[in-house]
Amino acid sequence: MKSDSMNAMSERHARIFLLSHMRAFTSLAGHILGSHPQINGYYEMHISYQDAAALDRQLEVFLEGDALKAGSRYLFDKLLHNDYALQPEQLGLPQVKVLVSLLQPEHAIKSIVDLFAQKAAAEPYASPLEAANYYMARLQALAEFSRTSPLPFFYFDAELFQRAPEQLLPRLSHWLELDSPLSERYQIFSHTGKARKGDSSARIHSGRIDRTPVDYSHVTVPDEVLSPAQAVYEDCRRQIMARAADALGVDD
Repeated sequence: MKSDSMNAMSERHARIFLLSHMRAFTSLAGHILGSHPQINGYYEMHISYQDAAALDRQLEVFLEGDALKAGSRYLFDKLLHNDYALQPEQLGLPQVKVLVSLLQPEHAIKSIVDLFAQKAAAEPYASPLEAANYYMARLQALAEFSRTSPLPFFYFDAELFQRAPEQLLPRLSHWLELDSPLSERYQIFSHTGKARKGDSSARIHSGRIDRTPVDYSHVTVPDEVLSPAQAVYEDCRRQIMARAADALGVDD
């Protein structure tokens, strides 16, 4: 059985959940958030949050490699796959902060293909078609979340983490009610760069936002694959932004 102290720690911390998809700067987002003194957590824990027991599991997973910060307020996790659900109204927490973020399809799909093409075993997501199918299904699930969730959420275009963090970080700091602003510099943690924990490239080890665009010109996404993904992106982004309590896009 879990100790009373473990349960108390789990209940004491509010939660931040980032709902997004693979290759949408979510490792960068997690490291920037997780480096703030009030926030614990920075990587994907692969947990479904459908009842209060999931909160105890989240804390257990986090404590396997990291320690809670003294005086901290939040535990953070990101959900990037439809296998992992978030039902915030079932968690029994007084405060849950939800962030939703999308990246435009050409960059996202090319990045997914590039990542999985480097793996030794044959990976379905190394195919532009399969990568696009994942991307579209995920965006449709996030749009459905925006229609059904009883909690307010903040939406932002994922590109802003690299293109305009000076605009995004103050808005995130305000939405999360942090005592001090988020910084473009971040810590390197115990799971930084590890497989299944997020970005494993050298860039994540820099400790700061790298604004240099990644070149995916070697990856080709056929028009018959990209066009439907673009249509889904535009439709889902429109729906999500319309239902967001606050939103920040690249053109704002």
